Amino acid sequence: MNQKIPNTFALDVYANQVETVETVEQLMQVWKTNTDSQPIMIIGQGSNTLFTENFAGTIIVNRIKGLTITETPTHWHLKVGAGEYWHDLVANTINQNIPGLENLALIPGCVGSAPIQNIGAYGIEFQKVADYVELLEFATGKIIRVTDGQYGYRESIFKQKYANGYAVVYVGITLPKQWSPVLTYGELRNFDPESVTPKMIFDKVCEIRCSKLPDPNVLGNGGSFFKNPVVDKKFADKLLEKYPTMPIYPQTNDQIKLAAGWLIDQCGLKGYQIGGAAVHQQQALVLVNKDNATAQDVVALARYIINAVLQKFSVHLSPEIRFMGATGEIDVDKFL
Repeated sequence: MNQKIPNTFALDVYANQVETVETVEQLMQVWKTNTDSQPIMIIGQGSNTLFTENFAGTIIVNRIKGLTITETPTHWHLKVGAGEYWHDLVANTINQNIPGLENLALIPGCVGSAPIQNIGAYGIEFQKVADYVELLEFATGKIIRVTDGQYGYRESIFKQKYANGYAVVYVGITLPKQWSPVLTYGELRNFDPESVTPKMIFDKVCEIRCSKLPDPNVLGNGGSFFKNPVVDKKFADKLLEKYPTMPIYPQTNDQIKLAAGWLIDQCGLKGYQIGGAAVHQQQALVLVNKDNATAQDVVALARYIINAVLQKFSVHLSPEIRFMGATGEIDVDKFL
């Protein structure tokens, strides 16, 4: 275990080997060289992953770059390398007066993870702009194009059917030229839909996120740690009787999304610490590496939070972060 795995939690976790690839050909080559003898895993920025222990194999860091923009009379079509940083893509499109991604500013990680996680923020999920995902199929060396990502809340076909033996290499995004702002969430509701610009939304989202979310380069973290739980309306109504200020987000089929950060905050857990891991003071949804945390510290803290919220609200929190063990991904709900 002699090479450190890049990860935004800033944990000291190691793999037998860490290889960075910049082309599809390099990716195929490294896979071929390593796959027979040991586990292998592909990461981007290591921003949405928690390595619970050292990895007993090879980590491939995907740095396949590139951005091609074409247009039709009605749409812009983007083809983006999976190794591009997501926020750089958002900023780039806004600077080129191509709106549509502004609500998704400052989400950590690389473009390749956007479809896998179906990333979302401020009223928009990736699936709204998804066109296709190009995967390298390692068994054949072919590129296959998937147009139906079967997206759900932080879910996709790329976590299921294409979880093993494939790597995201390019992502296709379609943005309509007929732009309409999405102002359904938080402070964005204060904007006038008639006069707001994409740049105004982009700036506001950046401002909000910077005020609440710690910079991983300063304080190690993996972004939002837990998913916002979805419950049925009857149950939500009961909770509202007891907690009338509880934020709720109505979904389809009589479902209500709750704010995981609010639930954790109500348990008095902002700043709560186990070992070197702590709940962030500004945003309870984020767990941080406050003082040389180990992966076990983070896991113990996550477990503590899940139990506290379950006891107080009878609501079960599931991590949004993906947990990785010595040989690959762990079923996080069983693990915790």
